[in-house]
Amino acid sequence: MKRRSLIQGCGSYLPERIVTNSELAETIDTTDEWIVERTGIRQRHIAAEGQFTSDLALNAAQRALDHAGVKAANIDMVIVATTTPDNTFPATATKVQHNLGMVNGAAFDIQAVCSGFVYALSVADNMIKGGQADTIVVIGAETFSRILDWEDRGTCVLFGDGAGAVVVQVANGADASADSLGPPDVGDNRGRGILSTHIHSDGATRDLLYVDGGPSSTQTVGHVRMIGKEVFRHAVTNLANIVTETLDANGLSPDDVDWLVPHQANKRILDGTARKLKLPMERMVVTVDRHANTSAASIPLALDEAVKDGRIKRGDLVLMEAMGGGLTWGSGLVRW
Repeated sequence: MKRRSLIQGCGSYLPERIVTNSELAETIDTTDEWIVERTGIRQRHIAAEGQFTSDLALNAAQRALDHAGVKAANIDMVIVATTTPDNTFPATATKVQHNLGMVNGAAFDIQAVCSGFVYALSVADNMIKGGQADTIVVIGAETFSRILDWEDRGTCVLFGDGAGAVVVQVANGADASADSLGPPDVGDNRGRGILSTHIHSDGATRDLLYVDGGPSSTQTVGHVRMIGKEVFRHAVTNLANIVTETLDANGLSPDDVDWLVPHQANKRILDGTARKLKLPMERMVVTVDRHANTSAASIPLALDEAVKDGRIKRGDLVLMEAMGGGLTWGSGLVRW
């Protein structure tokens, strides 16, 4: 039987410190009204001094493992999607691997900025399909506050810190079968698991969203720089296109999607994507107002919230999509 990947559990972690728009307005030339009107963001979580990306990732991974009922000894691989690693090297994932108590397998990072979690999920899915692993922890984790220019009100108000994780396992016969969810009405798409992943990039647009530093160029960390209007324009188009591509690949329509879990960049981008797809906002998971843009962590954070509060249920068709610097964009379609 063809191997299929199944998301067995999810978990998330947000730093304790919450920074409201009003608090930012005390030191930055902005207002709560200005931020909410343009982004939908009301607050964000900021990592404490001495709290690293690996710390956030570890907490999210442990919660995902608990939710899945999987022990660290059974993990074959840890993949961390992050733009803000603890060190240039080694990979943040190796630190998480050690702190989880995992002694076998492999651990590595993926860098695709806000699309990182979808990229990592695609790698995990194909690793399992190819027989190279049976159990993989996929984590999106960021301390994005560390690369912000706190004097640039156009970017510093947009981002926050956090981590989310999922446990991906090879599905057994019953889980992978369409029969596990009753009489099939859309064929193989009835079976639980990751149905497909799709990833893209366009390096010609790299200067629209980037960090002006790095080991090879400036030997400094640098800060986030963005041409907001152009990023917005590309985001609405690329995200709508990737959703259409994903649904077409699976013989489905927007009406078949139970939940859209998008990258939480900006409420206006979410609204624009929903309009373009003619998808009711009631079927979109939105956390940007409370989390801000947590880059690679935003999708698993939103996914975990919707699973834990009961919105996403067994058998639901869940579509995740994201766009980030690069520009990169991608999607993952899952039967929960």
